[in-house]
Amino acid sequence: MGKAFDPALIFEFLPKLLAYLPVTLFILVAALFFGLWLALLIALPRLYNMPVLSQLAAIYVSFIRGTPVLIQLFLVFYGLPAFLQLFHLDVSRANPLFFVIATYSLSSAAFFSETIRAAVNSVDRGQIEAAYAAGLTGRQAFVRIVLPQAGMIAFPNFANSVIGFLKDTSLAFSIGVMDMMGRGQTLISATAHALEVYIGLAIIYYLVVIVLEKGFARAERRLQRHERKWASA
Repeated sequence: MGKAFDPALIFEFLPKLLAYLPVTLFILVAALFFGLWLALLIALPRLYNMPVLSQLAAIYVSFIRGTPVLIQLFLVFYGLPAFLQLFHLDVSRANPLFFVIATYSLSSAAFFSETIRAAVNSVDRGQIEAAYAAGLTGRQAFVRIVLPQAGMIAFPNFANSVIGFLKDTSLAFSIGVMDMMGRGQTLISATAHALEVYIGLAIIYYLVVIVLEKGFARAERRLQRHERKWASA
């Protein structure tokens, strides 16, 4: 059992936990950057019904969506070094942060690919045919016509996913990454005041989520304003 609850310790722990917020945000930003690029590579075969690649992409998405992030984290942490050993590459001593970013990139890519696929499929097919009639190539039609509209459609789901992945980063401590949750665990071990630490962590995560929600809401309003101007032009 922990020690008696002391509210004053929450304010004492907050600066110590906040010092590791940049690590948490770095994991999120890096995973989103790589995840979005990978999501495009996964979504394209399914959008264009490419043989074999489409089926492989569907299996990958199904597996990621059907397994917990924590299990994926352990699979990458223990499985990737074992796999690379077959090619005489030793990454067993790599920084655990590398495995965390790799895991969240692979995980976010599966969810983002479905968001992208749904958004692209929702764009009116007639606009694509009109682009072809105007002389645009398939690539030009996708980049100039489909992608901007799909991005607008996908933005709310993307924002929700980002907030969800921010909270999932709290699992990084389980393989030794010293982020906010990892620092919280060391404080619990040193002080035996678990409740105060978890309250402090909850406050920080909640405030960060509020900031993200406000930022995404503002960005969405700006996007909608530009969309209305484009539609009325």
